[in-house]
Order: sequence, then C-alpha cells, then structure tokens
Amino acid sequence: MKILLVEDSKFLRMATERALTAAGYEVVSAGDGEQALVLAREHFPSLVLLDVMLPKMSGLDVVKALKKDPATASIPVMMLTGLSQKNAIQMEKDGASCFFEKSDSMLGKGPESLVAAVDRILKEPSSAR
Repeated sequence: MKILLVEDSKFLRMATERALTAAGYEVVSAGDGEQALVLAREHFPSLVLLDVMLPKMSGLDVVKALKKDPATASIPVMMLTGLSQKNAIQMEKDGASCFFEKSDSMLGKGPESLVAAVDRILKEPSSAR
C-alpha cells in the first residue's frame, strides 16, 4: 500500500519514511502543502499522513482541497499534529479521518506507535472511516 507522507521537518520525514518502509509500505514524501496536492493526484495513495503546520499551504487547506477533488476525496487523511486535540472537531469537519499527536515522546519511543496507527486505519473497512 502506498502512503503519502507530508511533513516539513526533514528529520521527522526521513525517520517516519524509514519506519513505514520497514513495515512494508511504499512511501511518497512531500515537504509542503502544494507538493502534497500534486503527489496525491499523481500517486493516489491509500492514506495521506499530513502535518498541520506546513509551508506554502497549511495542512487544513490541503485536506479541504483533497476532499473537494473527486479524484482524491475518498483518500483517508491522518493529521499529524503537535497541537492539542482541541482543533480535532474543525479538522474532522474539514475532512480529516483521524489524528496522531506528534510529540517529543513519539521521538523517544520511536515511530512504532505511528506505524501501529497507520496499520489500524488501513485495515478498517472503508465504511468505518
């Protein structure tokens, strides 16, 4: 399965890409919101892992654009955020499927918790999203 990883931190992008590849996923990466939209339309991934705070175009604007485009509207989006979950309601209204909170503890524990969350999303029946 192909995952589009959108993260502006080169360190987090590389570490996450390695972990997902090791777990058997094909990963396409973008460092900003505009590139994310181009790659989503080009690769039609099974899942988009999307940072909220991005250069050029915010993660929220990327979600809205993906959901407005019939070609990408059905792709589930997991928001990667360092922000509190208080923004979750608005993100869900904008089309996010779920959230994963980035934190220093994520780096300390390693990326296994993110890989487990991705596994859960991709194994859910599409009606549960």
